[in-house]
Amino acid sequence: MAVQILKHIIFSVSKPKPKPQLLSQFSTSSSSPPSDQSHNLISTVVSLLTHHRSKSRWNHLLSLCRSGLTPTQFSQIALGLKNNPHLALRFFSFTQHKSLCKHSLSSYATIIHILSRARLIGPARDVIRVALRSPENDPKLKLFEVLVKTYRECGSAPFVFDLLIKCCLEVKNIEKIETCVDIVRMLMSRGLSVKVSTCNALIWEVSRGKGVISGYEIYREVFGLDSDATAGIGKDVKRVVRVRPNVHTFNALMVCFYREGAFEKVEDVWVEMARLGCEPDCYSYSVLMAVFCEERRMREAEKLWEEMRDKNVEHDVVAYNTIIGGFCEIGEMARAEEFFREMGLSGVESSSVTFEHLVNGYCRAGDVDSAILVYNDMCRKGFKPEGSTIEVLIGELCDKRRVFEVLDILKARVVKFGLFPTEKSYMFLIKGLCEEGKMEEALKVQAEMVGKGFEPSLEIYCSFIDGYMKEGNVEMASMLRKEMFENQVRQADC
Repeated sequence: MAVQILKHIIFSVSKPKPKPQLLSQFSTSSSSPPSDQSHNLISTVVSLLTHHRSKSRWNHLLSLCRSGLTPTQFSQIALGLKNNPHLALRFFSFTQHKSLCKHSLSSYATIIHILSRARLIGPARDVIRVALRSPENDPKLKLFEVLVKTYRECGSAPFVFDLLIKCCLEVKNIEKIETCVDIVRMLMSRGLSVKVSTCNALIWEVSRGKGVISGYEIYREVFGLDSDATAGIGKDVKRVVRVRPNVHTFNALMVCFYREGAFEKVEDVWVEMARLGCEPDCYSYSVLMAVFCEERRMREAEKLWEEMRDKNVEHDVVAYNTIIGGFCEIGEMARAEEFFREMGLSGVESSSVTFEHLVNGYCRAGDVDSAILVYNDMCRKGFKPEGSTIEVLIGELCDKRRVFEVLDILKARVVKFGLFPTEKSYMFLIKGLCEEGKMEEALKVQAEMVGKGFEPSLEIYCSFIDGYMKEGNVEMASMLRKEMFENQVRQADC
C-alpha cells in the first residue's frame, strides 16, 4: 500500500517547467499557511533566537511558548533558522528537553532536511532514527513520503535520502531492507542516484539478509548493468544511473560469495571488476587469494601475490594471514615460515590468526615441538589462543603421550588469560591420562570438568574403563560400565 501511495505522490505531480533542482517535482507543501497569531509567534521566536545571544533567550522562549508549539509552528521556526543549522539543532533539542512540542513526522522531516543540507551527518542520523521509531511511521515508507513532500520547502539535497537509507539498513531486518530497495528504485525513476557508499551498504545488507544472489541482482540494478533498466517501476519511466561501482562494491560481492562457498562467482566478480575498469585493492586480492587457498591452488595464490607486488599493492596482515594459512593447510610449513619471516621484515604486525595458522599447521604436519614453540611465542606476545587451536595442540600432545605438558599448558592458559578448557580439551586430556595409567590425575580433571558444567561422554567413560582394566581394577571398571549404561538409558528416556 505504501509503495502505491508514494508512486502516486512522485509520479502524479504535474510536470513543471525545467528547473535546476533535481527534486523540483517534490513540491507539496508540508503545512497550510499559519494564522496571523501563529505567524506573529513564529516571527517573534525566530527573531529572538537569531538576534539575541544571551542565555536568557531560552528562558524568554519558554515564557513565549507557555502552551507549547505545534509541529507546524516548530517547522516554520526551524525553517526561519535553516541558514544557521547549529542553532536550528539547538532549538530542536530544546523543544525535546522541555517538552515544548509533540513532534510529528513532518516536524522531524524539517529538521532532518536542515541538518542534511548542512552535512551535519551525526545529528541528522540521530533524528532519523527517532523518526523511524515514531508510531506515525506506518506504513513503512511514511517517513520517506514526508521527506519527499517537504523537500523543496526546506531547500534540501538528495543526500538526505542517503542518510534515510543507511539508517533503515541499521535495523537489519528484511522489511526495512525491502523498504530501502523501494526508495532507491523510486529515486532512480526520477533520475536520481544515491551515493555509491549507500548502494554498497544496500548490496551488503541484501546479501546478508536475503542471500548473495539477491545482493548481486540489486548490484546490477542500482548500477544500471541490466538490459531491463526499468524493472520494478513501470515501463514508461526512464532511469538515469549517475554512479559507478567502486572497489568496495566488488569487495562486498566477493566476500559474500566467498562466505557462501560460491568460489566460481568470486572469480566471476573479479573478472567483471577488471572489465568495468575498477582497480582491485589489497582486500580484493586477499579474498581471491582465499579462494585459491581453499581450493589448494597455491601456485595461483603465489602468482596473485607477485601481481600485487608488481602493481605496488602493499601486502597487509590479511593478505599475509591468507597465504600463510593456505600453506599451513597443505602442510608446506617451510613456505609458511618464509612468508611469516617476510611479514616481520616488511613491518607488518602479526595477529593471533597468524599464530593460529602456524600452530594448526605444525600439528597437522605432526611437528608438535614446533607447534609448542609457536604457541609459546604467541602467548608471550599477549595473543589469546582460540579454543579450537588449544584443542588441536592438546590432541596432538596426547597422541604423543605427553599429557603432563598438556596440564602445564592448561594451567598457564587459566592464569594468563582467565580461560578454561573446552569439553573436547578435557576429553583429550582424560583419555591421555587414562592411557598413561594416571587414574588419580584423570579423576581430578574429570571432577573439574563436571564442575564446569560438562557431562562425561561415552568416550570418557570408555577411557576410564580401559584405564582401570589395564591396572586390574575390575570392580571399578564394572561400576563405571554399569553407570555408563544407566546414563544411556536415562538419556534415551528423555
